[in-house]
Amino acid sequence: CYEKGVKHNDRQLSPAHDWMALLSLGSSEHQHLRYNPLRDTWVLVSAHRMKRPWAGQVEKPPEEQISRYDPSNPLCPSNTRANGQVNADYDSTFVFDNDFPALQPDAPDPGPFLTHLLFMSFSSKVMCFHPWSDVILPLMKKHEVVKVINQWAGLVEELGATYPWVQIFENKGAMMGCSNPHPHCQVWASNFLPNEPALSDRCQRAFYQKHGEPLLLQYARQEAERKVRTSTSDWLAVVPYWATWPYQTLLLPRRHVLRINDLTAEEREGLADMMKRLLTKYDNLFEISFPYSMGWHGAPTGPHLKEDNSHWQLHAHYYPPLLRSATVKKFMVGYEMLAQEQRDLTPEQAAEKLRNLPEEHYKMREKPEEDDGGK
Repeated sequence: CYEKGVKHNDRQLSPAHDWMALLSLGSSEHQHLRYNPLRDTWVLVSAHRMKRPWAGQVEKPPEEQISRYDPSNPLCPSNTRANGQVNADYDSTFVFDNDFPALQPDAPDPGPFLTHLLFMSFSSKVMCFHPWSDVILPLMKKHEVVKVINQWAGLVEELGATYPWVQIFENKGAMMGCSNPHPHCQVWASNFLPNEPALSDRCQRAFYQKHGEPLLLQYARQEAERKVRTSTSDWLAVVPYWATWPYQTLLLPRRHVLRINDLTAEEREGLADMMKRLLTKYDNLFEISFPYSMGWHGAPTGPHLKEDNSHWQLHAHYYPPLLRSATVKKFMVGYEMLAQEQRDLTPEQAAEKLRNLPEEHYKMREKPEEDDGGK
């Protein structure tokens, strides 16, 4: 909003307004626009739409009874995958090359005039979080989540030595296209900057050049002071002012950090704690294994390691689709596809709901005598 103005309740916001003035608009339940500085886009907030009756699509609730071990599941320890490879008998995290990568190594040579437009080098890996299929991240022990974070950092260190971009992402739940219930994520590395990180790089760089401070560091400081949309420690979990998805959150360290492999041991411990707290609240919201897509964004790697990337701040995006209940999700259709993004409740309302939820997982309340998968 430093570069553009927007009307809110017949009041024109100018670039002169600071973060605090903009964030103070969050209490409004009337329709209004919000600016996303990471993408240079606008979001329409229409909180009154939550009052409309719903007779549309109802989703099937996520499967709660998942076998701890399935001999036919290709992600379980010691099982054989589709390509004939046998998994290690792992008892922690486990990484292997993706058997069905989206980027194929045997694509035909497009010729010298098109080479720069196509994927010319890549790496695609699958990472299992835990040997048990029925153990998701919020049910893992803290030290087990730290192992996941350490593995993420190791992959960024390894792949980032060559590739300009290393994308860690998790699609959790069938609603988000996950084809296997075993807890896992994917890591894709490419020799180009994909659309979203390239856009984020441009926006963060422009802000840094104008204000001499990373955009997300300034934003984190302002949000931490207001304590409206946040949960704070060494890490900040916030429903961002510009959130599009109903319970979207942004996770970022309070210290200036460029990449996940730059985190100290203490910061990784703090991140594990924050992830367990956030994901537990997600699950407790509708008392299901909450679906989402998440991913890490940090400064580019490979040849960019030699460049000044001070404008970057490490952060993770969580994009959950559920809106009203465990079976009613937000649909990005019509106006969202043809005009601009729109959300049906304010980020402040979403943050308040998440903040007021218990930090003990609902499964632990129901069955306290059962092992939570931390062995």
